[in-house]
Amino acid sequence: MAETKQIMFTYKELAEMMVRRAGLEEGLWGIVVRFGISAANVGQSPEDILPAAIVPVLEIGLQRADEPSRLTVDAAELTKSSRTEARGARAARGN
Repeated sequence: MAETKQIMFTYKELAEMMVRRAGLEEGLWGIVVRFGISAANVGQSPEDILPAAIVPVLEIGLQRADEPSRLTVDAAELTKSSRTEARGARAARGN
């Protein structure tokens, strides 16, 4: 079997993981990305040098949202589904 080299997530999946990790239980929360900007002269050779912008991702986080979108998740829904899953797991174990 081939070795896995990349695992990709959608914005919603990332938001779900971060909401759970942050322990949020209510509200709409969405992905927010903070970028930086820098400049450099780049090129393959001295004759090809051009000014260029470098835009690194500095941080990825959550911000509260007023409206649902493809970047948001409802923390209350996640909490409810987590509780339902936990109850199902306990029932399967006979607890």
